[in-house]
Amino acid sequence: MQFPDLNQLSLAQQVAQMVVVRASSHLFDRQIQYPEFGERDRATLKHQIADLGVGGVIFWGGNAGELTLRIQQLQAWATYPLLIAADIEEGVGQRFTGGTWFAPPMALNAIAQTDLPKAIEYARQMGAITATEALAVGINWILAPVVDVNNNPANPVINIRAFGETPEIVSQLATAYIHGAADYPVLTCAKHFPGHGDTGVDSHWALPIITHDRARLDSIELPPFRAAIAAGVDSVMSAHLLIPALDPEFPATLSPRILTEELRHNLGFEGLISTDALVMGAITDRYGADDAPVMAVSAGSDIILMPVDPEIAIQAVCHAVESGLISAERIKDSVGRIWRAKQKLFKEWDGVTLTQSPVNSQPAPLTTLAQPKSIAIADRILQDSLITQGTLPLQPRPGKNIIVIEEILDTTFLSRSTPAITIPNQLGYQLRLINRHSPTISIEPDELVILQLFIRTSPFSGGLGITSVAKQLFQQLLANHQLQGLVIYGSPYLMAIAADLPPEIPCVFCYGQMAAAQSIALEQLFGVQS
Repeated sequence: MQFPDLNQLSLAQQVAQMVVVRASSHLFDRQIQYPEFGERDRATLKHQIADLGVGGVIFWGGNAGELTLRIQQLQAWATYPLLIAADIEEGVGQRFTGGTWFAPPMALNAIAQTDLPKAIEYARQMGAITATEALAVGINWILAPVVDVNNNPANPVINIRAFGETPEIVSQLATAYIHGAADYPVLTCAKHFPGHGDTGVDSHWALPIITHDRARLDSIELPPFRAAIAAGVDSVMSAHLLIPALDPEFPATLSPRILTEELRHNLGFEGLISTDALVMGAITDRYGADDAPVMAVSAGSDIILMPVDPEIAIQAVCHAVESGLISAERIKDSVGRIWRAKQKLFKEWDGVTLTQSPVNSQPAPLTTLAQPKSIAIADRILQDSLITQGTLPLQPRPGKNIIVIEEILDTTFLSRSTPAITIPNQLGYQLRLINRHSPTISIEPDELVILQLFIRTSPFSGGLGITSVAKQLFQQLLANHQLQGLVIYGSPYLMAIAADLPPEIPCVFCYGQMAAAQSIALEQLFGVQS
């Protein structure tokens, strides 16, 4: 298809194409969960799409079936087909119930330490399956892979979202992921430029500062981005970081030196440059709803992702063009890149119906989701990245099954029917569920305990580490000789506590937290089949 000549669009229509807004994946206003992060009611969202003409929408959470209907609704409102984005770094099932949910990317790093070709093939399959399932629900912009090199174990925001701790491994696995997705009409995204892996601050809350010199950036942070660009990645997302060696004044997202000079000119990237979400604290704490979008476009961004107020963002950028701060050609360059990206995605469009291109003339059916082969691959990644120590299997001696999670209210991986609860229950263990807010608990002197810790980093979590509640409980059980076995789900850096375990106490670590991960870990612990 051919999109209209840019000269047929008003300035406001052109700028609107650069804006991607947040939307609830649910169909009804009463289901909105994250209004503070831009999810708006139906009337406002329809105004943003149909009247303002925003270029895309980003989703987070829900179920695959409802999401599919929601995307169809939104596309029907749009004058031009929408970019539909999602942070599905671990597959569609990570965010949308019903899809395949893979282990975090760092699980592949663990596999790569002993079998690099296997890890590379897993990464390729992960990219291909994620692309296939994304198309089935209507997602066409996969905000992955993460190509940050996580060389800071205390990193509160990247951590296990990275493919590894060295630029060589990250480059090879990210490249394989991109190649796996490349056979499908979706866009991929390398993030977070120029590298968010060595931070101790979560940019969702505050602005991290990277103090490394240019030589260090060239040798560690930038190689995976070079590899991703060489592999044909469609877009690059900027990081909300201050890096004095590259720009002592502005965060990368707002820096012409970093986005235009470094990424466009020095690295030769010709695809879409997107900001990270502009609602994040690293930006909103310092720059206004009108300033940040203008500065991002001036810096070189094509996509203004999740501005605080989309309408204000469009007006502010238009005013910057009209006042001569930003050239009209600069806007046309960005919209031209957006047009080319959308032409890759859509074969036909007549303002009412649209079909994906070029592989299939119709969207894949939802039966494409969670195919047995896809689930088997996801399970093998979990199994092959498992870490164990101590005497296995454990001979069950009924006692307490204490599960520690970070937040009870927002848990998507734990229910009455998930294996972390049902398997110990079948073996005679009584459940005790606690979180970081739980008071100190008492355990009878003659009780034995299986301790399961669900601790991983995630955006807006504010940090990483074993909570004081979990640490105190672990030490108490160890000192009183009441700990039968330990299972950790999430971050491998939490395995440091296992160094204190006597050799006879079994410990199992699994990168995933979902039901499949629980089954695999507990089957290993008890030597049973669930």
